[in-house]
Amino acid sequence: MVSVEVAYAEPHRSIVKAYRLPLGSQVADALNQAAADPDFSGVDLIESPVGIFGRVARRDQELKNGDRVEIYRTLQRDPKLARRARAASNTRRPGAPRIR
Repeated sequence: MVSVEVAYAEPHRSIVKAYRLPLGSQVADALNQAAADPDFSGVDLIESPVGIFGRVARRDQELKNGDRVEIYRTLQRDPKLARRARAASNTRRPGAPRIR
């Protein structure tokens, strides 16, 4: 048996569940266990990208004892564009004092 965790996080909640699976189980097997868990209802386990400890993983990748399968959300906004928008809104107004 291998012990793994399946994790999913949103801004307002996170879910981390531990499962024991037979040796030779794959990422897809862990996701199937999560799909049967009511805490993961509403999470797109089919289309969402997944990874193990922050590295993108294939669904047919074999799991090792202690792996954490992470379910990733799609980005709502490109991080570079969001950073540029924040920087543009923080520009110094004429006549405003300089902060040193």
